Amino acid sequence: MNDFGNNYEFKNSLNFFKRHWKLLTCVFVIAAVVSVVASLMVTPRFKSSAILFPTSSNRLSKAILAERYSLDYMDYGIERDCEYAIQILSSQSMEDDVCRRFNMMEHYGIGSDDPQKLFKLHEAYRSNVSVRRTEFLGVEISVLDVDPQWAADIANFMASNYDTLTSRIQQDRSRDAYLIMQDVCAEIEADIRSLEDTLRKDKSRFGVAELISDKTKELAEIQTRMSQTKVDMARPVSYKFWLDKATPADKKAYPKRAVIVLLGTIGALAICILMLLIADRIKSEKKEEEK
Repeated sequence: MNDFGNNYEFKNSLNFFKRHWKLLTCVFVIAAVVSVVASLMVTPRFKSSAILFPTSSNRLSKAILAERYSLDYMDYGIERDCEYAIQILSSQSMEDDVCRRFNMMEHYGIGSDDPQKLFKLHEAYRSNVSVRRTEFLGVEISVLDVDPQWAADIANFMASNYDTLTSRIQQDRSRDAYLIMQDVCAEIEADIRSLEDTLRKDKSRFGVAELISDKTKELAEIQTRMSQTKVDMARPVSYKFWLDKATPADKKAYPKRAVIVLLGTIGALAICILMLLIADRIKSEKKEEEK
């Protein structure tokens, strides 16, 4: 029964193609020609990529100045640092810096008087610039553009600007922390002076000397942190290890003309076959009704 059913289906399919082979051939040729022309009309784009490893999020001053050098300033970042890097590279601040530096609105052909210019710029940027994590906790910046040199320059600028944005964040944070620690130190120093005055007036006062000692140790610890924070505020450092800098591509990455032609031709044939099957079904139903 199965063989009979398979043979029956095969014969039906064969008869279908025998009846419509001329039409299907015409559709195939026309679809192939149209797909080729369409693929040639698409502007080719080139892809350039830069790969970096984020450094550890531990402050460089802490790694160098901490007691017994407890941290390695050559440490690669962990997964958290990789996610931080992706967030910064994908941020609106990065997009604004890139668009300003390379005048991307003009480059993408967006008019300055267009009421939707910012939306169009954002969409064009997001469709051509991507950031992803690599298998080994690196970060890859990929840029598509009609100009291969332009694509490479944007990718390299983003990698360099990553240091600028990260440094800006850390310096702002360090400045706030430094001001807070200054206030805390002033309070502790005032407490120590008050305790010393108390001790001078009454040397037999129980526990005052120990309290002064504890306050002095606390002050020294905070002052050490202040010196580390001051280094972070004043000294910009790199927050990445370069692995690969972007170079201009010598081969287009988009469009894949063979894929466009193949999909366009197959799609047109599939639609044509579907329409013919529907038409045959309608004809057969009409014949049955007439009988």
